[in-house]
Amino acid sequence: MHAHVGAQLIKTGIPEFDDILGGGLPPGRVYLLHGTPGSGKTTLSLQFLIEGVAQGEKVLYVTLSETRNELTAVAASHGMSIDGIEIYELIAQDKDLDPDNQYVMFQPSEVELNVTTREILEAVDRIQPKRVIIDSLSEIKLLAQNALRFRRQVLSLKQFFAGRDCTVFFLDDKTAAGEEDLQLESIAHGVISLDQLSPEYGAERRRLKITKLRGQRYRGGYHDFNIVRGGLAVFPRIIAGEHNAPREVHVLKSGVPQMDALVGGGIESGTSVLMLGPAGVGKSTLSIQYAVEAANRGEASVIFAFDERIETMFQRADGLGLPLRAHVASGLIEVRGVDPAELSPGEFAHSVRASVERKDGKDARIVIIDSLNGYMNAMPEERFLTAQLHELLTYLGHRGVVTFLVVAQHGLLGLAMTTAIDTSYLADTVILFRYFEARGQVRQLISVLKKRNGRHERSLREFSLSDKGIGIGEPLVRFQGVLTGTPVFSGSEDELAQRSDIFNGQ
Repeated sequence: MHAHVGAQLIKTGIPEFDDILGGGLPPGRVYLLHGTPGSGKTTLSLQFLIEGVAQGEKVLYVTLSETRNELTAVAASHGMSIDGIEIYELIAQDKDLDPDNQYVMFQPSEVELNVTTREILEAVDRIQPKRVIIDSLSEIKLLAQNALRFRRQVLSLKQFFAGRDCTVFFLDDKTAAGEEDLQLESIAHGVISLDQLSPEYGAERRRLKITKLRGQRYRGGYHDFNIVRGGLAVFPRIIAGEHNAPREVHVLKSGVPQMDALVGGGIESGTSVLMLGPAGVGKSTLSIQYAVEAANRGEASVIFAFDERIETMFQRADGLGLPLRAHVASGLIEVRGVDPAELSPGEFAHSVRASVERKDGKDARIVIIDSLNGYMNAMPEERFLTAQLHELLTYLGHRGVVTFLVVAQHGLLGLAMTTAIDTSYLADTVILFRYFEARGQVRQLISVLKKRNGRHERSLREFSLSDKGIGIGEPLVRFQGVLTGTPVFSGSEDELAQRSDIFNGQ
């Protein structure tokens, strides 16, 4: 039995994990499931066996380390039922610990190892299961006492299973890492590693990796996962190239004619827009304006709020006359508050993907990440965040989604304004916001610095927020020092928009 057809692959009980494996596991093979204590091996194993029970198969859990009660407790904590799973305990029985029987404990390890192995084989012969978990190899390693004997024992187990058409997981907790690990990996048909990372702040992060899977295309690299009630929630890494389908380009309007003129008519679907500027200048508000305008046309959006409480966002929108609440209530705009300390990049990407690939057909056409600073600060120990973000944006581009990335620059005025992250190369369009000073007043301006596809206006326009919403004035020409961060207006009073003029265009 060499090449496995997709239909013959067996499911693990976790659809996203099957997706990473390339559809499932080739049956009748021995797999090694590595992971430090607490990384989720037992939970994954139970899900695998429960899936077997659901398929009407006989399944066996051979435990050399955890008792039946402990396994039952793990299953109960996840709301799983272990009915239908044969649990075979190979743990020192009470009588073995009785002083009168102490000689049992001092049997030569060779004898004890053979007894243990024979008991495993007898249980398999009696039950004839399709799926077997052996938990764990560390116990067999202790009994074997040396690497050669351990390897011979594992090989004999593998050969025993070879003719029995059953799929076996050997669990190994990496406590005694070393030469034997590589030997084990060479014996197994596939190797799955579960990792648990403890960042300096926030919840622990878990990730899994398929180190080897013979004869099958799988998704390499690390994939984040969580242990939740019900088992493992796995978040496959997004590979943008898998989603590249030609789509017709639509143009997204803002509902503010001067804004659309500024970006050359509108923003093309499948592109990303970077909103760059100091705090409080109106970046988030403009991105919400796009979402509200899309909702007026019946298109869905999702806002990931890293920085701001959702209620604060609602109040701000109310003050500007933007009907954000109404659209959220109707389900056209989804606002998701993100708790940065609890989130891994893989889980975030997964929730973005869930919003743009909805089952009910209300796929989000606009994704707003507010702000990118919050996203980056949420995961300070992740070294490849920019690469992950690039993959996410490319994927969203392939889906024809417009992505708004809000980036707050440090400082409000002057040369000290810097950006925490250089994301300008990621975005297709960069919109710059600035405060400027004119006749003793602080005002705001907006400009488009870059637009990859198509023309845009290179002028600066005054930008203001009031209870009438967003106002954008006519192009302003007499400015000095805009890009240094503190623009100064040198024109006459007449050229500056009166506050009411800005809104006349609407």
